[in-house]
Amino acid sequence: MLKHRGFPGRLPGTDFQFVIRRGNPKGATRLVARERFRDRSPADRRADLGFMAALWDHFGEDPFERGNLDAGRLSWLFGREVIPAEDPFDPESYESLLKIDVARARAAFPEAFEGEE
Repeated sequence: MLKHRGFPGRLPGTDFQFVIRRGNPKGATRLVARERFRDRSPADRRADLGFMAALWDHFGEDPFERGNLDAGRLSWLFGREVIPAEDPFDPESYESLLKIDVARARAAFPEAFEGEE
């Protein structure tokens, strides 16, 4: 499992984690597209924004390996702002490649891209 050095471990001042410390010997947790409903708490929305900003700062438009990125946090963005970068895609592999769908990410999280244009 690739460990993304320099990637923030969590949203500052909260317990919302962005990375895991060690891989599961049984395999990676499956990535699934989770529905984000309008009534999500402000803290959850800040965590999504913070995670997207960290992904953009760390990887930009380049494909990246899933590695030690938290499956739960990724699943809130998966299938919309974060998409598979390979076909076939294995949602249960730490080596799977992902990428940011920049147009959708900018529309959903404009604050994560401030100062980029």
